[in-house]
Amino acid sequence: MTPLDALPIEELRQRSSTKWRRYDADVLPLFVAETDFALAPAITRALVRAVERGDTGYTPPEPGIREAFVGFAQRRFGWDVDPARVRWTCDVMMAVVELLRAVTSPGDRVVITPPVYPPFFDTALETGAEIERVPLLHDADGWRLDLPGIEAALSGGARTVLLCNPHNPTGTVHSRESLAQLAEIAARYDATVISDEIHAPLVQPGVEFTPFLAASDTAAAVGYAVTSASKAFNTAGLKCAQIVTADERTAAVVRAIPEEVEWRTGLLGAMAAVASFDPTSDEWLDSLLARLDENRHLLADLLAEHVPGARYEIPDAGFLAWIDLNALGWSEDPAAIILREARVAVNVGPSFGDEGEGHIRINFGCSPEVLREAIERIGAVVRARASVSG
Repeated sequence: MTPLDALPIEELRQRSSTKWRRYDADVLPLFVAETDFALAPAITRALVRAVERGDTGYTPPEPGIREAFVGFAQRRFGWDVDPARVRWTCDVMMAVVELLRAVTSPGDRVVITPPVYPPFFDTALETGAEIERVPLLHDADGWRLDLPGIEAALSGGARTVLLCNPHNPTGTVHSRESLAQLAEIAARYDATVISDEIHAPLVQPGVEFTPFLAASDTAAAVGYAVTSASKAFNTAGLKCAQIVTADERTAAVVRAIPEEVEWRTGLLGAMAAVASFDPTSDEWLDSLLARLDENRHLLADLLAEHVPGARYEIPDAGFLAWIDLNALGWSEDPAAIILREARVAVNVGPSFGDEGEGHIRINFGCSPEVLREAIERIGAVVRARASVSG
């Protein structure tokens, strides 16, 4: 598969999204999870047709999302989804908030597994829940869920596990076995698992992705999945996400969520989702994955050459890299130094939890040339600081 080419940076700088408007023009933006590629042709066609005919009103009761997602899940993951158990809303984090409101009461504890996507902290607090942190475990084999730690939290009264599958920022794809074990633990304590699976379409070929609801019959009974085409197909601004269940009890909970939650879906977002999930977009997605595969390995080579001491484990999914820079000995937050001295914007490690101290997150969903320039700039700062301290 031919890797997808990114758009020229001169063209990208004409975009009005936060990636290209937050910082000055001399900054290379490798922070927020937006990518630098043209849309899949099917999405462009759908949106252009809609705008030309002024089709920008409210989202209809049946915009075609159910059938499109069911087909995509079967093709890409081998997952059989009941179309009657697919609902939609504005975005994944809104779906998480509404599910937490439905399955918890104010003051209940929600388990999160840092380092993790920063809005996980905010959404739990928004519902009046309290956060119980059970960090991922890390060893020579990579990152994994701390299942004994999660069990201790649930046995102590925590009510819900907010799962990131695949995990952001590490790019970890949780194994079927660990997900099934998590489900058994949740069932043992009458708890719930809400699985954010927005990065699932970005799992690399050869890596087995297991949707949480497909991990076991128990997982189907205790879990909810929230997902969207927006991360893989770069349509976050259009606002459409899916809530999926696999059991009548959990489906009833979702049906009881106010209808207004579904009305928040953007019509253009629904159109883009249907086009993204259509088989005609599979070739574009495969080409994107080929580019990300090359970039994730290129990043490892660039760091080894220009940022000795950086610790980076090649992710199995996504376009986000979790990089440990503690060996550099920078007492100040590395992201602040990199922005000020290298003019490269990356994500601040501690925003993902205390475990992110000394870390940064880099978005490699860009051209190889931009990625190379960014790491070379960071390497120049490393060398300059080393010469001063030496």
